[in-house]
Amino acid sequence: MALQRENLKMVGKLCVIALGMFAFGYALVPIYRHICEALGINVLAVSELRVPGAASLPANTQVDRTRTITVEFDTNARGPWHFKPAVRSMQVHPGELATVMYEFQNIQNHTMAAQAVPSYAPKQAAAHFNKLECFCFTQYTLQAGEKKEWPVAFVIDPRLSKDVSTITLSYTFFEVGGKVPPAPAGDAPQARGAESLKPTGDV
Repeated sequence: MALQRENLKMVGKLCVIALGMFAFGYALVPIYRHICEALGINVLAVSELRVPGAASLPANTQVDRTRTITVEFDTNARGPWHFKPAVRSMQVHPGELATVMYEFQNIQNHTMAAQAVPSYAPKQAAAHFNKLECFCFTQYTLQAGEKKEWPVAFVIDPRLSKDVSTITLSYTFFEVGGKVPPAPAGDAPQARGAESLKPTGDV
């Protein structure tokens, strides 16, 4: 009997501890929120502080909304396949993140591997056109008739010369095994993006 009473006491203690841990975990979120608000940390915007009279700041203070750059998208395909942007142009502010989708379809009756090489006009824009996600310089394999969409996410550096108001981003798509031109000067290879495709290797 004594052993049974001891077991019951132990079970009771464990239940109390479990309830205490559950209560602490439940209260942890509001406690964390109050601490962050008091210290002004882990806050995405000034408006989240709920300070009376506090002005909201734009999500990205690096965006130059006094300027607008027209970005034109051009594509060239070396081979019997379809390759085009979803839109032909868009207007963006320097420092603003923008994304454009590219459509590609292998219309041949056999599997093919291909890759794209970008170029820019005017040439000086290359150093200020920062691609955060891109399918260029990576080889991809597509089955006969297979169709894919690839994103290009980019930001134009606000330090771009104010004389430049239009940038043309041009991609030339080559079938691997053909003659592939060298990478344009000043443009580093980028192998991110197009996660739905399986790279076959780099050239």
